[in-house]
Amino acid sequence: MKRLLLVHAHPDDESIGNGATMAKYAADGALVTLVTCTLGEEGEVIPPELAHLAADREDTLGTYRIGELAAAMAELGVTDHRFLGGPGRYRDSGMMGLAQNEHPAAFWQADVEEAAGHLVEVIREVRPQVLVTYDPNGGYGHPDHIQAHRVAMRAAELTPDIVRKVYWNCIPRSVVEQGFARLRAQGKKIPFEGIASVDDVPGLVADSEVTAVIDGAGEYSRQKEAAMRAHASQIAVDGPFFALSNDLGQPMFGAEHYQLVRGTKGGDPEDDLFAGIPGLETGDE
Repeated sequence: MKRLLLVHAHPDDESIGNGATMAKYAADGALVTLVTCTLGEEGEVIPPELAHLAADREDTLGTYRIGELAAAMAELGVTDHRFLGGPGRYRDSGMMGLAQNEHPAAFWQADVEEAAGHLVEVIREVRPQVLVTYDPNGGYGHPDHIQAHRVAMRAAELTPDIVRKVYWNCIPRSVVEQGFARLRAQGKKIPFEGIASVDDVPGLVADSEVTAVIDGAGEYSRQKEAAMRAHASQIAVDGPFFALSNDLGQPMFGAEHYQLVRGTKGGDPEDDLFAGIPGLETGDE
C-alpha cells in the first residue's frame, strides 16, 4: 500500500501547497497522513467577524483552526491528520524577527531532537514510504516552516528503513509567471486589493530543479479549492485565484511540483511520488 506523509507548519499550508496531491492519492487508495506542527495561533485573521480570535485579543485562533483543518481534510478525503506531539504541543512562532519567536512554547524554540522524536513515533506507526516537507528555508523564511524542515529531515534520517523518498515542495518560475499573467489578464475583475509578485510565491525554483509533477487537473483541483475555502480565517478564494491576509491576489495551481532530495528517481520528471520504489510503481498493487 502506498503511504504518504506530509509535514507542514500551520493549518492551511497543506491545502495551498499539496491539496491536489493529497486528494489524488487519497482517491487512489493510498494512506495519506498529515502532521501539522502548530495550530497557527499567530495567523492574521481575514474575516472581520472572526477578528476576536486573534492572538492579541482572545487568543483562540488555534482552537478555531483545528476545526478548519478538519473541514479541509474532509474535502480532500484525508482521514489521518495529526498535530506534532498532540494539539497545542508547539505554538505558532509568528514571522521571523517578531517577539513571538521567543515564546517558550514557540515551535522555533523547540528542541529538534525532541520534536523529531514525536514525528518518528508517527513514522514507525504509519510506515510511509514517501515524506514531503519544505526546503531548508521553509519556502519563504518563516521560522515554523524552517523548523518543520529540520524536524522532518531529522526524523527521516532516523527512519531510513521506512522512509524511502523525501521531497521538498517547490514551484517552477515559469509556471508562476504564467499564472500571474492569467491573473493580470483579469484586470479589474480581481476582487483583491492588488496582485502579489512572482517572488512572493514560496518555494520558487528554476524549472530544472523540479523532479516531480503531480497533475491535479479536474476533480482534484476542485477539491483543493474547497479545502482552501475551508481555511476561511486565513484564505480568501475567488475561482482560480486566492489571497492571504495581505489581500494580494495570486494564482492557485492545480499541478503541484516537487524536488526529490532523497531516494531513487523514477522518471524525468516523475508523475508519481512513489516511482522508483519496488512494488509501488504506478499501476502496481
